[in-house]
Amino acid sequence: MSRTAPPRTKRTPRKPALKLAEQAARVNAGLKAAYPDAHCWLYYHSPLQLLVATILSAQCTDARVNQVTPGLFAKYPDAQAFAASDPGELERAIQSTGFFRNKAQSIREACRDIVERHGGEVPQDLEALVKLRGVGRKTANVVLGNAFGIPGMVVDTHVGRLSRRLGLTRNEDPVKVEHDLAALLPAEDWVAFGHRMIAHGRKYCKAPHPRCDGCPLEPCCPFDGKHFAEKVKTPRK
Repeated sequence: MSRTAPPRTKRTPRKPALKLAEQAARVNAGLKAAYPDAHCWLYYHSPLQLLVATILSAQCTDARVNQVTPGLFAKYPDAQAFAASDPGELERAIQSTGFFRNKAQSIREACRDIVERHGGEVPQDLEALVKLRGVGRKTANVVLGNAFGIPGMVVDTHVGRLSRRLGLTRNEDPVKVEHDLAALLPAEDWVAFGHRMIAHGRKYCKAPHPRCDGCPLEPCCPFDGKHFAEKVKTPRK
């Protein structure tokens, strides 16, 4: 005697995870509301000055760079001056920004390329910028977005860390993170998005422990390492 299998009960389908594009839109809107005036904090008056200031900002605060650059730009007013600079003098001028030997070499070599290949003017496209010695995609995108108004997605340590915590990417490689974010957000928001992510990373979403109390993005943040301050109970009198 054969047994018939019992009818399968209909399982309630799981709620689909929030789509990446929707999550990106929520994060973008939250950042816009929280940091409407976020901008590049480096002082500059030309694309070349921004290029140099961005190189100096690696592993250094913007405030420190802004203390160094006025005198630096007065001494070296153009790419030719930086390219022809004495290595030791340039190193001493930027020493307080840290890693000054590597930074001085990057500045001199990038400026030499600008003089020899681009007539002394900073090029206005990504491919040409990253071919300058000492210039990576982050620096190139900073210059494009802020000096030329050309959309560029800047991925520094803040942007990379926040993008993973907010569920916008799983990638660690900055170039892959850049491509992931660029695919999720409208090009006209790329520059401001980077500034706002950096501002948020400095204020709330710090490494290694974020400050989630009062975070404007906490409602849409899926990060499982959220950190809230413990409430101290006041003893009764």
